[in-house]
Amino acid sequence: MIRSELIQKIADENPHLFQRDVERIVNTIFSEITDAMADGNRVELRGFGAFSVKQRDARTGRNPRTGESVHVEEKHVPFFKTGKLLRDRLNGK
Repeated sequence: MIRSELIQKIADENPHLFQRDVERIVNTIFSEITDAMADGNRVELRGFGAFSVKQRDARTGRNPRTGESVHVEEKHVPFFKTGKLLRDRLNGK
């Protein structure tokens, strides 16, 4: 499902809301999650999962085309851990 499909589904299930309002709500939610993670905070949605940021240390990598060693700087990457309810639903429990 992509963002526009999510907006359309929520708008269809809530006919009392204008689509532009639903779009603003969805964009605000995603923006707040992104801003919180950019600040290094963890975002937990009970029953769904938790978004967090993991730090990957600097290392020496290898260019697969030339075999040459390259320095890879440290970086921060997003990480998602599923919640128990989502995991159980995916596994048919």
